[in-house]
Amino acid sequence: AARAAMRRAAEQRTRRRAELMVEAQGIYSGFLDRIRAYRVLDPACGSGNFLYVSLLALKDLERQVIVEAEMAGLDPALPLIGPETVLGIEINEYAAELARVSVWIGHIQWARRNGYPMPSEPVLRKLDTIDCRDAVLAADGTVAEWPAVDAIVGNPPFLGDKAMIGTMGVEDTTRLRAAYSGRVPGGADLVCYWFEKAREVLQAGKVQRVGLVATNSIRGGANRQVLDQIAHNATIFEAWSDEPWILDGAAVRVSLICFTGEFSGPLQLNGSMVSAIHPDLTSGNVDLTTASRQNENIRVAFSGIQKTGPFELSGSDAREIIASPSNANGRPNSDVVRPWWNGLDVARRNRDMWIVDFGLDEDEARVAYYALPFARLAQLAKPTRVGKREARTNECWWLFQWSRPVMRQAIRDLYRFIVTTEVSKHRLFIWAPASICPDKNLIVIARDDDTTFGILHSRFHETWSLRLGSSLEDRPRYTPSTTFETFPFPEHLTPNIPAAAYADNPNAIAIATAAKALTEARDRWLNPPELVE
Repeated sequence: AARAAMRRAAEQRTRRRAELMVEAQGIYSGFLDRIRAYRVLDPACGSGNFLYVSLLALKDLERQVIVEAEMAGLDPALPLIGPETVLGIEINEYAAELARVSVWIGHIQWARRNGYPMPSEPVLRKLDTIDCRDAVLAADGTVAEWPAVDAIVGNPPFLGDKAMIGTMGVEDTTRLRAAYSGRVPGGADLVCYWFEKAREVLQAGKVQRVGLVATNSIRGGANRQVLDQIAHNATIFEAWSDEPWILDGAAVRVSLICFTGEFSGPLQLNGSMVSAIHPDLTSGNVDLTTASRQNENIRVAFSGIQKTGPFELSGSDAREIIASPSNANGRPNSDVVRPWWNGLDVARRNRDMWIVDFGLDEDEARVAYYALPFARLAQLAKPTRVGKREARTNECWWLFQWSRPVMRQAIRDLYRFIVTTEVSKHRLFIWAPASICPDKNLIVIARDDDTTFGILHSRFHETWSLRLGSSLEDRPRYTPSTTFETFPFPEHLTPNIPAAAYADNPNAIAIATAAKALTEARDRWLNPPELVE
């Protein structure tokens, strides 16, 4: 009886084992089917680098599953994942064909490396999964369509908003911005259109996960609006905020951003676990991307003029023109010949550069009375301006492209104003005399009191500007809107209050005293009195 019971138990174990093996075989086969059905899209695939890596990763996973299953006693299988697994979109015909070849070569190399037979003749077969077309704009001017896949990866083109017209042309740039109107701001870089399109297909359920590379400037300014929308509709589950990247031999700084729909796993930022990833690719309990512009700070900070043409003069030329006799209108040339500063004059030594500035005067007959300055612009600037697409450039060639009338009005009655470089590794504010004409890469703050100067040079404002500003490569960018206008100035010391109104405020006095001491110490260091003639 005991032997019979043992025999029955053994038979039950055998049957149960057979049942479990059948169940395991079904799970195994189902998992293989899922892997083999997995599709990856690179909507800016270039010559196929991301597709090549994606294909090898899927093939390695399939092989690992097959090997481990066979070791567990399941049926052996051959790897079946091939180039059809990866999909691409590429606008350049040569690059698209090169991507197809790259994918096939990767497939063949993997087979040789892992001891599997290579494809029979022809070695390279047709690959229809890589389309040669525009990935973000359809031929009819609408938003382009992307195929439904499991994952989107890629390195979309790095092209700044100001460079888009020069590279893509006016017509294509205008059509692209019109197609994404209300979704991508007009001042955004080209890479942002791929992020917005990826968000659209994710929200439509046509993809599960997205991982794209962008310039690190996507974290701020107009660019960040696309990440705001992604964070609102999806979850950024892994990101690297600022990484070095070699592109065409040049070193740039990039952000790598992975996002999906609902996500319950751990979040990673720069390789560390975090509780949340904000749209500016920072973490922590406070999301500063929600900071809004303060009414008290409006119309105080401005970008400088943008000349667009050779308006500048050397110091010797400027002094020669200023020293010339008065003009037929009875006015001296010093009315329109002014010292000109750009970022180098703030961050380094004064270059002694000047500029011909006719302000806002659109009357050619009137400005021509300033004979020497007008003749200089007619010789140098006019040939570079006439024939351009903007009417103002053609018709008023003696005026800057952007003369900044609002800024001029704001600093008109000041004897000095504050300037800082738009892009710099170090945030530095200095005083500029009222005679200075500030260039576009300077930010002008229309205040002449030491208290405001001290607040801007405080550690609080420096930290704020680093978090709220965007960046160019590894240099933080200071902007009037996102950086200055969002900053919470101390109560009763806001920029909309005249300095005279808080002249007796103890806090204002303490800040002003420290600011004066900083300016004096800096001037002594840069220009020691005993060494300056």
